[in-house]
This record gives sequence, structure tokens and C-alpha cells, in this order.
Amino acid sequence: MSYQKDDLIQYRINKAQTTLQEAKSLADDGYWNGTVNRLYYSCFYAVIALLAKSDISARTHNGVRSEFFRLYIKSKILDKSYSSLYSNLMGKRHEIDYGDFQQFEKKDILPLINQVEEFISRIKELIEK
Repeated sequence: MSYQKDDLIQYRINKAQTTLQEAKSLADDGYWNGTVNRLYYSCFYAVIALLAKSDISARTHNGVRSEFFRLYIKSKILDKSYSSLYSNLMGKRHEIDYGDFQQFEKKDILPLINQVEEFISRIKELIEK
């Protein structure tokens, strides 16, 4: 089955939004490590949707982050705060997936939910231009 680029972009944005809802559900139940994971992936799906708009793909998570930085942060299309949030979540996700004894707390993670909502909203605005 063949898909159009716009279908792929919309699929990835929908996936970002669904994953954000998963993060909120995990947060409601106090699963902060799981919340971090879903917040990171929510941003990741939004970024790969944005990159797809420019016909850019990357093979690794670091590659996605590098292309995002190169195309949207370095060029000042997006503020550096978006890159900082994305990199912060990527690092936290890496800690919980590969580190031992890491437990995040509500105070550290809850504020990130609104930031991710804004992140996805801004990415959607860029895609719709």
C-alpha cells in the first residue's frame, strides 16, 4: 500500500497526540518514569512528522535530534527552548531505559507535560504553514 507524504505526517502528529494522552494517564496514576518515556516519544513523533514535511529522515534518535537542531533551531525557526526540552526528555528517557535505580518524581516531571503540549502545538503550526 502506498501512502502520500501528507498521510504520513498526519499519522505521526496523531501518534504524538495519542502518546501525550498516554503520558497524562501515566502521570494521573503517579508513574513518573513511564510518563517521561511517553513525553519523549510524543515529541519524537512530532519531530519526525516535521522532518517528513521537508523530506528528511534519520536512522537514529540522535540523527532525528541532530536534523531537528540543524533545520529548525540553528536556523532560528524555533526557539532554543524547544531543543532544550527535546534533549532533556531524550536524556531522561535514556536514564530510565538504560540506567539502574532511577526514579523520577512528580515535581520533576509534571511541569514537562504542559511544555510538551506547547511543543506539539508549535510543531503542528509549522507543519500547517
